[in-house]
Amino acid sequence: MKRAVPSLLLLICLLSCLSFKTDPPIYKKGWIDLNKNGKKDIYEDSTQPIDARVKDLLRQMTLEEKTCQMATLYGYKRILKDSLPTPDWKNQIWKDGIANIDEHLNGFLTWGKTSELDLVADVKKHVWAMNQTQRFFIEQTRLGIPVDFTDEGIRGVEAHTATGFPTQLNMGMTWDKRLVGQMGVITGKEARALGYTNVYAPILDVARDQRWGRLEEVYGEDPYLVARMGVEMAKGMQQNNQIAATAKHFAVYSANKGAREGLARTDPQVAPREVENILLYPFKKVIKEANLMGVMSSYNDYDGVPISGSSYWLIQRLRTEFGFTGYVVSDSDALEYLYNKHHVAADLKDAVLQAFMAGMNVRTTFRTPDSIIIYARQLVKEGKIPMDTINNRVRDVLRVKFKLGLFDHPYVADAEASAKYVNSAANQAVALQASKESIVLLKNKANILPLSKQLNVAVIGPNATDDDYAHTHYGPLASKSVNVLQGVQAKLGVKNVHYALGCKLVDKRWPESEILPQEPNKDEQAMIDSAATVASKSDLAIVVLGGNTQTAGENKSRTSLDLPGYQLQLIKAVKATGKPVVVVLIGSQPMTINWIDQNVDGIIYTGYPGVKGGIAIADVLFGDYNPGGKLTLTFPKSVGQLPFNFPSKPNSQTDEGELAKIKGLLYPFGFGLSYTTFAYSDLKINPLSQSVDGSVTVTFTVKNAGKLAGDEVVQLYIRDVLSTVTTYEKVLRGFDRVSLQPGESKSVSFTIVPDDLMLYNRQMQHVVEPGEFSVMVGASSEDIKLTGKFEITKTGSVTGSAIFK
Repeated sequence: MKRAVPSLLLLICLLSCLSFKTDPPIYKKGWIDLNKNGKKDIYEDSTQPIDARVKDLLRQMTLEEKTCQMATLYGYKRILKDSLPTPDWKNQIWKDGIANIDEHLNGFLTWGKTSELDLVADVKKHVWAMNQTQRFFIEQTRLGIPVDFTDEGIRGVEAHTATGFPTQLNMGMTWDKRLVGQMGVITGKEARALGYTNVYAPILDVARDQRWGRLEEVYGEDPYLVARMGVEMAKGMQQNNQIAATAKHFAVYSANKGAREGLARTDPQVAPREVENILLYPFKKVIKEANLMGVMSSYNDYDGVPISGSSYWLIQRLRTEFGFTGYVVSDSDALEYLYNKHHVAADLKDAVLQAFMAGMNVRTTFRTPDSIIIYARQLVKEGKIPMDTINNRVRDVLRVKFKLGLFDHPYVADAEASAKYVNSAANQAVALQASKESIVLLKNKANILPLSKQLNVAVIGPNATDDDYAHTHYGPLASKSVNVLQGVQAKLGVKNVHYALGCKLVDKRWPESEILPQEPNKDEQAMIDSAATVASKSDLAIVVLGGNTQTAGENKSRTSLDLPGYQLQLIKAVKATGKPVVVVLIGSQPMTINWIDQNVDGIIYTGYPGVKGGIAIADVLFGDYNPGGKLTLTFPKSVGQLPFNFPSKPNSQTDEGELAKIKGLLYPFGFGLSYTTFAYSDLKINPLSQSVDGSVTVTFTVKNAGKLAGDEVVQLYIRDVLSTVTTYEKVLRGFDRVSLQPGESKSVSFTIVPDDLMLYNRQMQHVVEPGEFSVMVGASSEDIKLTGKFEITKTGSVTGSAIFK
């Protein structure tokens, strides 16, 4: 009976769809008569250049049709009341078309609530429904302009079921560009197979504050790493123009004052050179190298000017300087914020004027599209928005749609093939590999890890069974997941694994308890004591702690980085039993785990390890996989040390001369251990002297000096020794994940190009300044194994090479 109602609705919707007539037939051999005039227009001819097709279509469009290409219609149960087209759609504003439909039938209803409708959960029915929705725009609008189906997808495409990858933070911690590229290909191909043609990824924000709730969404705190991962992800997503990648959030978004989230995302405190060197760097690289088709404009201002109402940001920087040719969508209410938050527009109509004049192409938010479309039409008729501006904004949207092939192949051709491909075993295997590669070994005193499979173990803690991170917004919602307890049970057998919750993730008074802590009550203490008893009866305790969707995510920044609730009391009680203890940390933010770092022998950090995270964690714990992930976020000892991140200016984070504060950090950027050891040697730099427009090659050897196969993430840093402006102590300019068998050596080579050496001088010119540069090769930003130097000269001379021991 549970499926009876949806089936009835499906029949009703089917009859509604069939009530639309297409006469004469518009589907011809090799083309579609989109404007139903009986002849092949230029825009209907796939052999014509895209610019010619766009020009021909724009020529035929009315003001009403053009302005409909400047707004988003949110999908089923968001704004759309209908899962499929109905005759009433002919009375709605999208009767003249729409730019895109966002999150249609992807299953997301609101935070923590998903749809189980057949058209959502059944891939073949879902594909049919997406095709029927597209069919309305092809067959029932005058010019047949297809809709761009947009969706989220930062850990796999957001759908009821799709391949569930770890978060972007985890993908950063793999330091594996090839793997990130594979993820991009799979995300794009699955999206297109499900009917989505544009996915809001990758996120190119650079982390600046460890309290920020959205850290799970970024690759890390270094702009070079974010850029390299972003390029691979975008290229993979857009392979063969299968979908458009829309990067977010442009610009200066991830440096919120005090890491504030919610409605406070407006006031970044960042100096101009840091904007250029840190926050804009990834966008510039990914746009130029991956030819991004989409960018999302952010909520915030910069120095008093809202990004989404600024032609400086959306035209001069984005298009003129970076070469962006796709279309810009607004982040949720970014357009509305011009008048109701930033107060630079008098009302919504004025906000529409400012945003579209500034370069926004499409307003995207959880409201009906009518208001801004109607205002846009009024503003044109009032002479306030020139028709040339409207044409320019619409031209960008149409260009992307043509590039994606929507005018020639608007439908998913084979629902059966989609059902076989989406979340296939092969794709799941790639996601599982990503989960494994992202795990970071933080401590392994006396080689407590890997564990013997002959042990009788206790699995304890609030994150042992909580894998909500694998089912939340911005990725697959209902893909089958494996938690840590299940992963360990599968490894050792259920009878050899004893579980205890120990404590909940947070206490009843959290987050107030972070500043006004109280002792556990009787029931809470009983839970802790019970877990200690379970540990005392086992050979070893695996305690799974950290954060989860309650404590981090969008709108969930922290005031503390300590373990929430009574987790510290729990680990102390388990440790007091005298049994060996290993801690598994799950969570998207660095944690100030000072007591654990001092008192527990084995610690691994897993971020949000994806749908199959429990399998990956068990493989690492019991030696079936040698961890090789490295941190992409600095772990401080206290929030009182913030800001504390990489890269940093000389001495800006030093503790020298400090007499009244905690010194040092827990773990630096790039840190991560292995079950084996690696040796570095034979650093070669060629040439030693190079002109300002030349490249320098850095080569060295890395060897597995241990007894187990393993991966080493080798990292290249450089420093401008003497410059006209203060530069960073060191900047990342190369990295690679190298797999080595015991005793095996490999030569690694990086090429430093002029752009890697550039700085913004005192006149804010982006230049390479002649002089000496230090080269540092190592296993982390602080664990430098090899050093050398080269010189950049004003002349064109190129000389010498050297080997540094």
